[in-house]
Amino acid sequence: MIKVSVMYPNSKDVQFDADYYKNTHLPMVSKLVGSALKDLELDLGIASRTPGEYAPYVAIAHLKFDSIEAFQESFGPHAETFAADVKNYSNIQAELQISELITF
Repeated sequence: MIKVSVMYPNSKDVQFDADYYKNTHLPMVSKLVGSALKDLELDLGIASRTPGEYAPYVAIAHLKFDSIEAFQESFGPHAETFAADVKNYSNIQAELQISELITF
């Protein structure tokens, strides 16, 4: 199993509409990638280790798939649609990391 983490870096100039992301963007992603998506979690940053500092990321979405191929085959055909929607909820570009998921 793999985890695709879509991470939105935080700073004082970041604009991020968490309600839109949670209620419109992520449901659209889930619908379009279909059954290849095994799980979806959203982290909304609220603090960092130092009091008063911004959380490193304003939001991180974690999408789980059986394999990189399953991710690419289900996500790829819709990548332009997903990218075009970013302007509706944020003024920043996300970082993306694909990780092997290991559970203990």
